Amino acid sequence: MEAISPLKETTDIILEEGGNALELCYQCGLCTGVCPWNRVRDFTLRKLIHKTQMGQIDFEDEDLWRCTNCYACVERCPRDVQVTHIMRAMRRVIMEVGAGKAPESFRITVKNIASVGNPLGEPPEKRMDWAKFLGVKTFTKGTEFLYFPCCYQAYDLAIQRVLRAAVYIMNKANVDFGIPASNVVCCGESVRNGGAESLWHNLAQTNIKAFAEAGVKKILVTSPHCYLAFKNDYPELGGNFEVVHILQLLAQLIKEGKLKFTKEVNKKVTLHDTCCVGRREGMYDEPRLVLTSIPGLELVEMRENREYSLCCGGGCMGRIWMETKKGERFSDLRLEQALETGASTLAVYCPYCMLNFDDTVLVMDKAGEIEIKDVLELASEALE
Repeated sequence: MEAISPLKETTDIILEEGGNALELCYQCGLCTGVCPWNRVRDFTLRKLIHKTQMGQIDFEDEDLWRCTNCYACVERCPRDVQVTHIMRAMRRVIMEVGAGKAPESFRITVKNIASVGNPLGEPPEKRMDWAKFLGVKTFTKGTEFLYFPCCYQAYDLAIQRVLRAAVYIMNKANVDFGIPASNVVCCGESVRNGGAESLWHNLAQTNIKAFAEAGVKKILVTSPHCYLAFKNDYPELGGNFEVVHILQLLAQLIKEGKLKFTKEVNKKVTLHDTCCVGRREGMYDEPRLVLTSIPGLELVEMRENREYSLCCGGGCMGRIWMETKKGERFSDLRLEQALETGASTLAVYCPYCMLNFDDTVLVMDKAGEIEIKDVLELASEALE
């Protein structure tokens, strides 16, 4: 997709992103009814869509930046209106045509990614430092999987433990994998959904070139965001690779008897279904198979699970990089649901979810009541 020029009409952008679907909307209000923002504030998504239909969009309206792309509205729309694409289009008008103003925190993050290839503004040459003492090889042609760590998991010291758990499990299961050299950048998924289309284009082309030159055929990821980008977006630019989420791989290995957990993990665990590979990809059974295969672990479900799971608030549209007022964090509501189950551990399989819930545990002073762990961490604890 070509970059947007400043003169490109707003209508053209909305149509390019699938705006024709707006003609199907008959204002039933179901999207408003399922939108998680209505749990924390007065927010009428239906009215926002109606303004778009009528060409009366206020690009200064902060509500344009609320959507997390949780996909609940799209999944339940009786007319299959791709509401999230419409929201992306309006943000794209703001970011690339200058019709409004984006949140400052989002602009800073986009600037970081544009300059050094990651949202944290860290040196690109340090992207693979997390693996220095783990004996992980760099991917070479003929290796089965390129293991691509998410930016946050690679740079954020607090959640690098997920990568260490992944490596430990894959080594135990004799998975043939290697990590990329430091010539890769952010996958760009949240960048694109936040409206920075031209930047996404550059990021994707950089990674596709690096993957092709290395001879990559299969990409293994631990982030649902990377999964969506590589699987659904990169083919638009010729980046056709087999993309596997690590929980899909572990579920397959368990079914084939190639991965067996032998140590008891005596914990009562509840699982948070991430929106990205949940509602969008239907990946609900794989994390449950991994957890229920662990001896001693008791899995209890929250009252809203699978396709009805409540978004953590990070989402797939850059909300993880924006400020959210106290009292409006979905992760606070979700943690309360987790506590209702009596679980001592809330299991996640997304770095954005982990960051949000880690913050919520601290803010709500629940550190002594519940811990946040990736499914991979629990699985690694069950291996000798």
